Amino acid sequence: MKKWLIPTIVIVVVAIIIYSLTAGVNNTAVELEENVTRTWADVETSYQRRSDLIPNLVNTVRGAADFERGALTDVIEARSRATSINVDANNLDPQQIQQFQEAQSGVSSALSRLLVTVERYPELRANQNFLQLQSQLEGTENRISVARTRYNESVQEYNTYIRKFPNNIFAGMFGFERKPAFEAEAGAENAPDVEFEF
Repeated sequence: MKKWLIPTIVIVVVAIIIYSLTAGVNNTAVELEENVTRTWADVETSYQRRSDLIPNLVNTVRGAADFERGALTDVIEARSRATSINVDANNLDPQQIQQFQEAQSGVSSALSRLLVTVERYPELRANQNFLQLQSQLEGTENRISVARTRYNESVQEYNTYIRKFPNNIFAGMFGFERKPAFEAEAGAENAPDVEFEF
């Protein structure tokens, strides 16, 4: 056997191992990153569904002659701000997520105030269109919660994978960076104050 053959075989075997390891890390990271992108799209779809229901809700409530216009205006303006926020799913960063979350929280808050105000209008509470829209909004809020949870789970799986050794070496070389997760809103840990009027 020729002396140059053994070092050549060793070099080829080492090259194959390194290639397999780097290709495996890269391919798995790509799959996990695509899963993050898909679950982010599910989050946006759920919020879009809520946004699409708001005009119908506003038009139904607007039909009540003496309904407070401020509550409707708040919902319309919050929806407008929320739909103006564009987040690039391929370049998610904490600032984009926070900006998106703040805008969506504004919509949630305005909708909550609107629904509390509606309690003073028995004709609205008896309106079938309003009741259906309210039920659809409640279902959409549940979808949003599920979509956000799935997004956070996919982000955790991706971030864990790219931070493990030796994946972190290759992930850094290939440009894979940590993705931000949704976080609880400030003050979410405090129970709300409930006051009853008698």
